[in-house]
Amino acid sequence: MFPFGTLMYQNNTCKMDKKALQKFFIRKLMNFVPPKWGASHTEERNIFKGLGKHLIGRKETQDALKELYQLGFINRYKKTGEIHIFLSSEKKKEIEEFLLS
Repeated sequence: MFPFGTLMYQNNTCKMDKKALQKFFIRKLMNFVPPKWGASHTEERNIFKGLGKHLIGRKETQDALKELYQLGFINRYKKTGEIHIFLSSEKKKEIEEFLLS
């Protein structure tokens, strides 16, 4: 189902590890047309599309996204009452290295 990352089964629930979720979020923003770098942005809720319903809203999913904000890989701001996000152009090389790790 997911071309990358590790699926873990615990107590009959399927979870992805944090790094796999982070890579999913970054790739999702890179695969938008046009890619969401710098001034091109999208609503935060759009990043969860494509994730399994069992992962949306879970603590580990929110923590993975929050860590990307803290690393500076993804920036966010409030626009039209919604939070919009985009990939940091200044950290492009670090983001690409993170995807390869």
